[in-house]
Amino acid sequence: MGRKKTIITVLAISFGSVSMEVVSTTNALFCAGKLLNGFAVGVLAAVCPTYIGEVTPLALRGLFTCLIALAYTVGPFVASLILNSTGSVDNRWAYRAVFCSQYGFSGTAALFVFFMPESPWWLCSKERDEKAIRSLNRLGYSKDGEAEKRLAVIKLTLEQVRKETEGASYLECFRKSNLRRTIISIAPLSIQALCGVIFIAGYSTYFAQLAGFSTKTSFQLFVGLQVVSVTGNVISWSLIDRVGRRNLTLWGLSFLTVILMLAGGTAAAGSVPSIKACLGFMIIYGFFYNMTIGSTAYTILTENATSRLRVKTIAIGVAVQNTWYTMLSLVLPYLFNPDKANLGAKVCFPLNSVQNLN
Repeated sequence: MGRKKTIITVLAISFGSVSMEVVSTTNALFCAGKLLNGFAVGVLAAVCPTYIGEVTPLALRGLFTCLIALAYTVGPFVASLILNSTGSVDNRWAYRAVFCSQYGFSGTAALFVFFMPESPWWLCSKERDEKAIRSLNRLGYSKDGEAEKRLAVIKLTLEQVRKETEGASYLECFRKSNLRRTIISIAPLSIQALCGVIFIAGYSTYFAQLAGFSTKTSFQLFVGLQVVSVTGNVISWSLIDRVGRRNLTLWGLSFLTVILMLAGGTAAAGSVPSIKACLGFMIIYGFFYNMTIGSTAYTILTENATSRLRVKTIAIGVAVQNTWYTMLSLVLPYLFNPDKANLGAKVCFPLNSVQNLN
């Protein structure tokens, strides 16, 4: 289908699935909508980084791949603003309003997707050279002979990769030299899932209420967390090329280790001031996470996979990451809920241990 048609198709699916979520009054219809929308989001999570990696000039690839992470911060930020306004509403629009906000994101994407040029790499792989040249012209290779030269480079690269990855099946990602590339590419996404962000970003409001804060204050703290998360991502745009992918990732994980220890330690104290300090460390965590591993993972994922296997490598990375997220979503409530293990924010200690293993 190509990158462009795939994005158009899943956007259409997204509109339908969001409508199912909004109008649902039964668990069956709601779950069906969520599953369908999850499929659409999963496809976008694999195709969009692939497209960015194929059309972005090398000098701007670090910046544009960091913008992938921005999408994962802007969405929760908008949701936090809506929840801050509707969180105390006593009817169905308390949650339906958030579902409706998805129309805004899908609608914005739908306005621009038709202006996107198809990936010249995909067109070249399908031997559609004339369309590839037109696409390259739209991407800025418009000077005399510039598009043809770029097309020749793409052809040469694809031919070299084709010899190494004949057939280009998912199994090729795990054979010979591609195995190392695959591990390097998908490891940062797994580290994202296992470094504790799902607790900080997903359960901070709930934990704030367990700690005794009012509903209004809990949602305001959640808004603050999303603001610093967006800020951290914006700062990463300049650091990704100055500091480097590896250094920014390693130093970031070091900072996150310290912050998780401090958050767990203050939670263990149990006093009101220490609980407030714990929530403060959670917000600081959101800043450093999105400035480092939250952004660099997508750059590493996009740059390290071979061009012929890029979309498959990204799909594997996203699938593995969401497997971790699913597991943690099931396990974490048993760890911090008062009627279970009752760890509260002390769950930062085991999460920190898992992060250190990474």
